[in-house]
Amino acid sequence: MKSKADQEDERLASLAVILPLALTGFVIAAGCWTLFAVAGIHLRAELNLSNLQFGLLLAMPMAVSAFLAVPAGLAARKFGARRIMLICLAGLAVCMVVLLTTDTFLGYLLAAGGLGLAGGFYSAGLQFVTSSCKPQRLGLVLGVFGAGVTGAGFTYYLVPLFHEAFSWHGVPLAYLIVLLLVLALLLLLTDPEDAVADPQIEVSIFVLFCRYRRRGIWQLGAYFGVVAGSFFALALWLPDYLSSQFDLQVQSGAKLAQWFIIPGALAQILGGGLSDRFGSPKVVSRSLLVGLVALVVLSYPPMTLFIRGVETIITVEFALPMTVESVFVVVLGITLGCAMGGLQRMVIIESRQNAAFVAGLLLVSACSVAFLLPVIFGAVNHWLGVRSAVFMILFLLLCICQFMFARFNRQHERQTLLQPGI
Repeated sequence: MKSKADQEDERLASLAVILPLALTGFVIAAGCWTLFAVAGIHLRAELNLSNLQFGLLLAMPMAVSAFLAVPAGLAARKFGARRIMLICLAGLAVCMVVLLTTDTFLGYLLAAGGLGLAGGFYSAGLQFVTSSCKPQRLGLVLGVFGAGVTGAGFTYYLVPLFHEAFSWHGVPLAYLIVLLLVLALLLLLTDPEDAVADPQIEVSIFVLFCRYRRRGIWQLGAYFGVVAGSFFALALWLPDYLSSQFDLQVQSGAKLAQWFIIPGALAQILGGGLSDRFGSPKVVSRSLLVGLVALVVLSYPPMTLFIRGVETIITVEFALPMTVESVFVVVLGITLGCAMGGLQRMVIIESRQNAAFVAGLLLVSACSVAFLLPVIFGAVNHWLGVRSAVFMILFLLLCICQFMFARFNRQHERQTLLQPGI
């Protein structure tokens, strides 16, 4: 019989291999989500796509990810997370081959839908890493894995470089090589026993919904969806916003947007680690509070004030300099990332046995909000004609989220105090 110390050493050794591989795979998968956000600009000119066709290319990866997230989570628990991760990586590699060979809109649309396998990889990967993790380090491990969202930011920088050096086809070729490398490493360095399948696990979505409804998972998933969906929606919106606000080229705006995406994604590690030490509710509530302060500043549009003086009218111009606005954008990204790390830990710690299924619910929630918010941003901008209205909308949304989360947390604490007497 192995001692507890030996079992702990084996668990740490397994996690040391599993976590970097899962993180690398998620970095590439997250990059697939935003691949057409940059590369699609060149395809739009090459294929003479309409606005509707271009919008479909942008929306397909996230829409299919939301559709596949829950089934992939159930499959990961029933057949093994490692097997589902391998299938998703292989499917993404096939999509890159399609991108290399097709020259029609339907072919690109099919490939864009296939990129939604990134959502399945997230659900299975989260189950994979939590299966080898102690509860005391759960927040940190989840934060490290969630930091793979940085892949979405790297895409903004790497795709233009590959396009300039090799042409458009260099982009899917580079992704294909990395995907095959990660696939091979995952096959060689991990064992099927790292994520044991459970054929007897409950797979009825209705039954699981009812079970987790009693634990408050739905509410926490909704809060995570608002925070993460706001993060993803703003990541997609910022390149155009910054380039329009400060008269920059789109590529310059995309590079500035990285200072929101990458620090925000890495901040999940900080949020998860702090949640392990101080508790998720404190980290989430304080992070959202700082984010609301940043949103108040960013919400102010450039203004001209006319002050009627004694003899003349004094004109005062007010506009945030690009440097100052960039600082508050970075602060906003970091606070949203910390809140995401804390909320993710709260949800998973309540449902360790079905982490993949719950991860699917989180992704569905985040993708739904990320899909709706850009539409709302565009409509409000068209109606008001004020670009900073985007931050006003997020301020209102996160205010509601902060209030509801505080109320939920008080109810949860009250139930915990009453539990011993029941």
